[in-house]
Amino acid sequence: MNKRLYNADLWNEIISEVSKINQNDKILDKFFRESILNFNNIEECLSSILSKKLSSEFITFNDISNDVKEAVSNKKIKKSIEEDINATFLKDPACKMYCQPILFYKGFIALQAYRVGNFWRRDKLGFSLYIQSIVSELYGVDIHPNSNIGCGIMVDHATGIVIGETAELGDNSSIFHGVTLGGVGSDNEKRHPKVGKNVLLSANSTILGDIKVGDNVKIGAGSVVLKDLPNNCTAVGIPAKVIK
Repeated sequence: MNKRLYNADLWNEIISEVSKINQNDKILDKFFRESILNFNNIEECLSSILSKKLSSEFITFNDISNDVKEAVSNKKIKKSIEEDINATFLKDPACKMYCQPILFYKGFIALQAYRVGNFWRRDKLGFSLYIQSIVSELYGVDIHPNSNIGCGIMVDHATGIVIGETAELGDNSSIFHGVTLGGVGSDNEKRHPKVGKNVLLSANSTILGDIKVGDNVKIGAGSVVLKDLPNNCTAVGIPAKVIK
């Protein structure tokens, strides 16, 4: 199977995958049941996973779960979650099953936690910043809740990713470990990059300042981007230059 699945079709496939794995090796039975098999849909299972990850000595699972569930059940966020799962399955050759991002990929979980924080950023700023802090400590992924990230995002490995407060990342983009969408200066307004759709940000690439990266751009590993990049190009180097 190599296609996009949504709604009940996606959930049913995830249940089928996990059930088969669980039949072959019962050592993880409790993990699979409490993560996937005991739930009726993606919203329920992901709300539980996120609430467990985000709870701490300061805020319990019960304290956090209603707010997390409300965010994850939002129509726009639910669509983004499904698109993120599909993007990961289709783009990452190591991802053989739709259930893998939910169960095993910290980049996917960190991204969904960001979506919860982004949902509450106006009404519960403290809660949103708390989520950012916990995710940074747990996974080494620091995404400001006020940043603007599209759907269909594939986050590979994730360690060391930093996305600043006014940064933007377009739909269907891929982001690898060590990527920084960083600011330059101390302006309170726009100071981070605006990255277009269908962009590949390779490992340890750094994009700095209030610049624009066009659609369908590929940025090479370790590159430092300091100026605007047009649509449909490949850029590499320090500072990055267009090579294609």
